[in-house]
Amino acid sequence: MHFIFFGPSSEDAADKVAAALEQVRHTGNFNWTFIFILAVVFYVYWTEIKNKNYDALIAGVALYSVHWFYEIMNAIICKATGYPLWCVSGESTTFILLIGVSWELSMMFSMAGIISYKMLGDDPDKILFEKGKFKLSMRLVGAIGMALLFALIESFLAGCENGSFIWVYPWWGVLPVFITTYIPFFLASNYVPKMQPKGKKIFLFSLIGLNILMLAILIPLGII
Repeated sequence: MHFIFFGPSSEDAADKVAAALEQVRHTGNFNWTFIFILAVVFYVYWTEIKNKNYDALIAGVALYSVHWFYEIMNAIICKATGYPLWCVSGESTTFILLIGVSWELSMMFSMAGIISYKMLGDDPDKILFEKGKFKLSMRLVGAIGMALLFALIESFLAGCENGSFIWVYPWWGVLPVFITTYIPFFLASNYVPKMQPKGKKIFLFSLIGLNILMLAILIPLGII
């Protein structure tokens, strides 16, 4: 067990990427944990709906929408260049959805926004530090903290000997993932619920609609 901080060269990952591409949306590794994980996600979301925790629901959907946009872009990069920024292996999952995301990973991200929002506590707008015009809020600290935690977890996954998760390029690693991926993820989960109703609708419906449109066009064309 060890952490790595950057990927190998793309040539070193070529065989793993090729193997993963062959297993995208193939059911050869399917097992019943797929159904159990789906049931857990349904339970979490319906519990929040029953309890009328609408801000938590919005946080979950906001992060999940950003997650799908990133995964689609990663798959497009793979088609355009021959290599994605990251990919998963078929040996570590029951089902690969796109080159960079497995079923288990995607279902985790479907709940990550809810978890992040709940961790803000009863006063998510609490100011932790203030000096002049500079204010450090619980929402911002929470987003940065969760982003760092997820980047470190991904570092562990990328270092697993079974190749569960693969950073393909030598310049792609903990710092790029932390800054360009996870900070936007958790900024979405922590700040979208705070938006005015119109802003929430514009953010969620436009991003969800864009994701659905790209999937509906790009999958049949064999691009992703």
